[in-house]
Parts: sequence; C-alpha cells; structure tokens
Amino acid sequence: MGKIFHNRQGIPIGSSIKQVQDAELLPEFRKGRPGLGGIWQWRQGEYSPARLKLSLYRFLRDNIPLLGACIWTWSRLSAAPGNFAIIDPRTDAENRRGLEILTGLADRVYPFQFQRMAGMESFLPYLFSSLYTDGAVAGFVILKGDHSGIDKFLPVDPAGIMARAGDDGRHRLYLDSETGPIDINRPDFYYLAFNADNNQPLGRSLLATVPFVSYIQQQLISDMQKTAHNAGYHRLHVKITPPERQSGETDPAYVARVNEYFDDTVAMVRGVEPEDNPVTWDNVKIDYIGPGAGQSVTGSWFMTHRAMIEEICAGTNLSPFMLGYSYGTTHNWAQFKYDLVMRQAVSVQNEVARFLEWLGNLELALKGCACRCRWTFDNTLTYLAGETSEIRKSRIEAIIDLFKAGLISKEKASLLAEGLL
Repeated sequence: MGKIFHNRQGIPIGSSIKQVQDAELLPEFRKGRPGLGGIWQWRQGEYSPARLKLSLYRFLRDNIPLLGACIWTWSRLSAAPGNFAIIDPRTDAENRRGLEILTGLADRVYPFQFQRMAGMESFLPYLFSSLYTDGAVAGFVILKGDHSGIDKFLPVDPAGIMARAGDDGRHRLYLDSETGPIDINRPDFYYLAFNADNNQPLGRSLLATVPFVSYIQQQLISDMQKTAHNAGYHRLHVKITPPERQSGETDPAYVARVNEYFDDTVAMVRGVEPEDNPVTWDNVKIDYIGPGAGQSVTGSWFMTHRAMIEEICAGTNLSPFMLGYSYGTTHNWAQFKYDLVMRQAVSVQNEVARFLEWLGNLELALKGCACRCRWTFDNTLTYLAGETSEIRKSRIEAIIDLFKAGLISKEKASLLAEGLL
C-alpha cells in the first residue's frame, strides 16, 4: 500500500481517493510553487529539453505580440461559456440537487484562492492558455478536510512531468523533484495532452512550429528599425542667399547686416506655426531633405513583413484578420475561415469537457449523488443567430418532406428533429 497522506487537520486519507495538500504533496517545491503558467526554479545542471522548450514557448508568448495574440485568440475562442447538465436524472429533485452541487464546484474550481469570486469563467481561459502554450494540463484534485467534496484543482507544471517504462513494460508518468522522480499515477491526478502523437505522447505546444519563423519576423522588424534610423526622416532645409553689398559699405557693416538678416530669417522659420506660411524675399529657398524613394522601400518592407505574419498565422492555424491584420479579406472568406477555426476549437473543447466531467462526476460521488454529468460549451453567437435559424429551418423542412414521402417513420422523424426545435 502506498503512502497515506494527511490533510491539514491531521485526518488520514482513505485508500479510495487520496487527498493531496499543497505542502504534503511536493515538499521539495516549497520554494517554487508549481503552477500551469509558471516556471519552477532552475536547478544547476538540470536543463532538460522539455523545460527548455516550454520556457521558450512561454517567452515567445509573453514577449512577441503576434504570438501572444495567437494564444489569446485561441484561448478566448475555446473558453466559451458552458454549463453542467445531469445525464438522465431519475427525479426532478435529483436533477436540482445535482445541478446545485455542480454549480458550487464551478464557483471554487479556480486554483488561486487570492482572486475572489473567480470560478469557472476564470479557470477556462487559464486552462486553455496553458494547454495551447505548454501542450498539456496536469494537476491533482484537492479534497475538503471532511472528504465531503472537492476543494479545488491544484495544477502542476507540465515541464517536470516525464514518462518512463515500468517493470511491466507500460509507461508511467513521473514528476521530477530534487529527491528523484515521484510516481503520479494515482486516482486524484489528471493529465490532458494537446495534439499528442506517437513521437510526443505527452503533448505538443501550438507554438512548436513557429519559433524559427518568429525569429525571422523579429529580426525583420529590428532591421526595419535600424534602416529607418540610419536613413532618417524628411527635414526642412532653409537656404539663404546673402544680400548684395551696398556701395560704399564697409566690411564690418556688411558682415553685421548679413548676420542680422540671417538671424531674423532663422527666427522667422522657427516661429512659424503649423497653420502659418513663411513670407520671405526671393533669396530664401525652403527644400526637403531625406531618404528618397520612401514609398517603394516602405512597400517592400510591408510585403516582406506580411509574408512572415502569414507564415506564423499558418503555423498557429489562424488567419491574419483574426489577429487584427486587414489584408482585404472578403466577408464570405472571413466567415469560412472563422467556421474552420471554430471546428478546430470544438475538437479541443471536447477533450477539456471530458476533464470537467471527470471533476463533476467525482464531486457528485463524494456528495453521495448517484448520477452523472455532462459539460457542454455554448459556441453560439448573436450575429450568427439568423443564419443558424435558417439552417435549422431547412433541416426541419427536409425531415418533414421525407416523412410525407413515406421514406422515414414518425419515430425516425422525431429522432432526427431532436435538438432542432
């Protein structure tokens, strides 16, 4: 039997569901508390590839505006409003009690207690942001002291999680620590990998394909700044032709008159307001000096920078217009791209929904409620209500035509129409 953990009141935890408190869970990390979005304190000589990659992705997200916008857009699109529902409740009373229990869980699931009134609406953006940046979400369920329900979900940094083959040949998850790997294959632990495959079963960041391209884009911006600084900007060049020397005028008198005329002209030019016009003799010329062919140079930089932006957008499965870049996209094309992006977001939402249902079902079981729950994201938008209504109307009319033609039964028609009315 494994180690028995104790809660802060000193109550031992049963073997069915092990309670894990912050201090008792990982005493090795008291100096650097683990968190989904944080980075553990680096230890000399332990620069593992996983830590290096995740540190790079977090740095890119926090310091490059375009990549920060990518993660922000994906996270906010995915973190749509949602709600729990009881699956096939036996009675109305059971349905009401189950929803009340799940509402309470949603209000306290956010792991950081210092943020008051933060519930599921704060937890979802936090969860999706870490999922897209780190490629995984992991953490422990923390029970209340009397085992009457879930207190919160305690996230851990995916950078410290590794997979190793056990004696039976099956891979198990371990959490890195100063004292050695900690086995975290336990009932109160949950691991969600994003975009996993055979080569990277622990998940892959959304930013995995863009570091090199983002470096080129940032280098391009730096080169643009250096070039503009070297070329300078257009300035006024005032040319003053000295007046002719008067007959019988001495050298000192001529020099004094020329200097006075020069000073008066300089004072006049400096005192001209933006809405004023300078008035001078015809021996004063005002020209512009600055880089030539500025428009063509600017256009070249714009097209090059645009190419880099489109490469990064392609690597993060977004379109430039969704990040604030306007390249003349038509309404129909923008609508098509948005629908495509939302289909991808829904596929990720389904994985997160399973995690939330795991939390909800565990909470219901601890409360003694013999029912199960389902989490549903609501991705409907107000401005799409008309189009959605037309689509549902056409589907219903098609079902009615099939029924009238005798091609489907009444029961089959009712089943097909379910959810459309």
